[in-house]
Amino acid sequence: MLSKEDNELLTRVGPGTPMGNLLRRFWFPAMLEREIAEPDSPPVKLRLLGEDLVAFKDTDGRIGILDAYCPHRLVHMYYGRNEECGLRCVYHGWKFDVNGNCVDMPSEPAETNFAHKVQTTSYPAVARGGIVWIYMGPKEKMGAPPDFEWAYLPKTQRTATKRLQECNWAQTVEGGIDSSHISFLHSATDAQMEKLAKTGGGAPNRFLGRGVDRHPVFDVRDVDYGVLIAARRDAGEENYYWRVTQCLMPFYQMIPPVVPEDDSSTASYSGHAWVPIDDENTWTWTLSANPHRDFTAEEADRSGGENGMWGPIDENFRPVQNRDNDYKLDRDAQVNNSFTGIAGIPNQDAAVQESMGRIVDRNREYLGQSDTAIIVWRRRIIQLAKDLADGKDPEMPSHPEWYNVRSCATLLKRGEDWQEGSDWLRSGGEVPKAAE
Repeated sequence: MLSKEDNELLTRVGPGTPMGNLLRRFWFPAMLEREIAEPDSPPVKLRLLGEDLVAFKDTDGRIGILDAYCPHRLVHMYYGRNEECGLRCVYHGWKFDVNGNCVDMPSEPAETNFAHKVQTTSYPAVARGGIVWIYMGPKEKMGAPPDFEWAYLPKTQRTATKRLQECNWAQTVEGGIDSSHISFLHSATDAQMEKLAKTGGGAPNRFLGRGVDRHPVFDVRDVDYGVLIAARRDAGEENYYWRVTQCLMPFYQMIPPVVPEDDSSTASYSGHAWVPIDDENTWTWTLSANPHRDFTAEEADRSGGENGMWGPIDENFRPVQNRDNDYKLDRDAQVNNSFTGIAGIPNQDAAVQESMGRIVDRNREYLGQSDTAIIVWRRRIIQLAKDLADGKDPEMPSHPEWYNVRSCATLLKRGEDWQEGSDWLRSGGEVPKAAE
């Protein structure tokens, strides 16, 4: 459990909060690049870390992310005109470029030179891997965006999606790094597993299903980028099944292929980013990639399509299965098919994470050994926020190369060191020199 004070520190991300200040030191996903695909296209509303923003792509293709409200009379700039390298407020015509400079003020006499004295808040933004990345911290502390391998792959080898989750960001991160729930929340019933096994369809759950080892042994280690998490399950008399994931500060996770028969050295992998919209809502990003080959059309649609394994979602990126309809829980399916009766892994995650409430009271928890990764992540992220409040900057934003890692699942002989035995699988690929 956490004290009420530490839970408050962990969950509050608005301007001036200790955790908010920490998160603003990192680059993170703001939106899909396709949301502002064309120059001079309509601006888009954003809300990140409790701040209302507006994004646009100007005539020259530069990306601007500005305070949502015009500094003149605080009209929302979403209603503005994106034209001639700037976003113009429709109330009195004040116009701002991607850097927040007021470049035109037609409602004021030209001789006042007032436009040169007005500036609105703007945040640096870059496009990479189909995503617009944002940095919201002090400009003098700005590093480079993280060098995730997937962000540099061709479009044919990667996908990116986002979904709204209606709860605090820390609940979503903790759900992602909790490996033990896979054997329950995302599993089939015993009867369904037997049926799948007979038809050859049960292979993906061979080591994670409820019929095998349901109480993994965890080894969690602090590393330079954050937390390295290994979950060990029995896999016969000679071997252990190791599922190795990373939680990269502040809120990224790498997810391995499920079973070693997939050959982790050439298989696709996935990742998540849980970006706070505000204290009570989160963007759950899912990234999938194969560094070795193009996705097939079916694979790309399943991992990146809006009605694929992470969908369906509406035009506002809210899942169609949501708290308003109890995630379309099917009690008959719960008895005969899936452990939850809720279709889709992300919907199962959302159901349990959102059911805790918008901000869970961690002072009421009883954590066990299977919660080791969560305990270590909480301790690390809270300490980073406290250190920053004391004047010590986090190291991670200055080392984008630390983020170039892969996750893996593998079989190792009992007694073999998992970190050493899986190191070759977790090494990331080369990134372009321009990123260094």
